[in-house]
Amino acid sequence: MKWQGFYLSDHTAALNHQNQQLNEVYVLRPQQSLAEITQLLADAYQRQQPVTIQLKTVDQNNRHWPDITTLIHGYNANDIVIDADRFIPLPEIRNVAYKKTEKL
Repeated sequence: MKWQGFYLSDHTAALNHQNQQLNEVYVLRPQQSLAEITQLLADAYQRQQPVTIQLKTVDQNNRHWPDITTLIHGYNANDIVIDADRFIPLPEIRNVAYKKTEKL
């Protein structure tokens, strides 16, 4: 009973991180054409270069979901495969850009 009202420090840090992500405003990048999106994704797949994907999907507060930075593991006529088993429908993609590499 004594410890029920206390959070562990790692749980508090995770909650703070989650709140920070919820309050973050994502920059809306321009809508690309399907041809442009498929060309960039095919090129990234062939080169095995990571991309940043912005989806059209919004949450219940009409905010865009965070960008996804990933390698493309495969594709077909309607979807791309990321994270080995996660499929993203091509019509759900708003923008694709090559991941910026950091200079050391």
